[in-house]
Amino acid sequence: MTISKVLLPATVLLLCGCATAAGPELPGSSEAPATFAVDLRDVPRLEAIMPQLTDNRVVFVGESHDRYSHHLNQLAIIRGMHERHPDLVIGLEFFQQPFQPYLDDYVAGKISEKEMLRGTEYYSRWKFDYRLYRPILNYAREQGLKLLALNVPEELTRKVARQGFDGLEPAEQAQLPEIGEAGEPYRQRLQAIYNTHPHEGDNEKSFEHFMQAQLLWDEGMAERAADFLREHPERAMVLLAGSGHLAYGIGIPSRLERRVAVTSALVLNDPQEELTPDIADFVLMAESTPLPSKGRLGIFMGDSEDGVLVRDFTEESAAQSAGLQREDRIVRIDGQPIDNTADVQLALLDGRAGDTVTLMVERDQWLAGSEQVEYSVTLR
Repeated sequence: MTISKVLLPATVLLLCGCATAAGPELPGSSEAPATFAVDLRDVPRLEAIMPQLTDNRVVFVGESHDRYSHHLNQLAIIRGMHERHPDLVIGLEFFQQPFQPYLDDYVAGKISEKEMLRGTEYYSRWKFDYRLYRPILNYAREQGLKLLALNVPEELTRKVARQGFDGLEPAEQAQLPEIGEAGEPYRQRLQAIYNTHPHEGDNEKSFEHFMQAQLLWDEGMAERAADFLREHPERAMVLLAGSGHLAYGIGIPSRLERRVAVTSALVLNDPQEELTPDIADFVLMAESTPLPSKGRLGIFMGDSEDGVLVRDFTEESAAQSAGLQREDRIVRIDGQPIDNTADVQLALLDGRAGDTVTLMVERDQWLAGSEQVEYSVTLR
């Protein structure tokens, strides 16, 4: 993997250190650091590099999960790859492997978008605003493209993060992918991330468990993708994952290529770290595109045995202004039954600020059981 071009926005600010007065020479100050220049007069747009991407069987595209512009760039690359590879498959970090049947049924038109989100447990397992990814999934459904759930079950990664591989039961051990060597660059990168957070207890053991969980994450996704590519040697893939799993090729890319020989390209969206020639083949710098604002109830909620519990309110809460109270239980929104917090998310999926929804809540009465009260809430 070699870096070919760095894509930058139309406006670039270059900061240079300028000497104002002579001073004592510092050790090594006469030696220039390794410096790389980008010719801003000749910076290609994304579409210009598409032929170089589509020549590959696998294109890894990194993201910051909450950046809408990153996902729009991913969609643009998917479209370009699809023109060259009609039977393209899209590998997705944000769905876990056991829920693959729901993605298959969604693409086939057998279930609705909301049924897919409920079946994959999206809102409890990933939690980022689904609308960030919606254009990609809509395109896959329209074109009949395979969506491949890459991630391992979070129950497994969480346990490894707490107890390490040695803490797994035999049945859990059997679920592990082949785990290769971490490698020193991988270890150093994770150590730097680990050191930015406070930790209690045995730091060395805690770090090893942290690294093992990351290895499980990367090896699991790489194995899932490699298995599919081996079974379907005629098909190409665009693999979408967080940039931390892809940068420098030491996460998913090298672990996929250890399993199956493929031509590949690595594209990162606006990585929030120092740019070096080995970070990726291409780096995209796009203007920030905000996700359209979403209408909100303004509550902190939690699951309960009967409906969704209103734990507290945000400032300027639409629900509180309408009359809801703490400890109310939301049982219906616009007539839809509400059993858990995912049902609330789905009921409000397309709600915009200014829309009015009808909430039915159940409220306990002192010495008088409970009652149901209906409110009209204008989302903010």
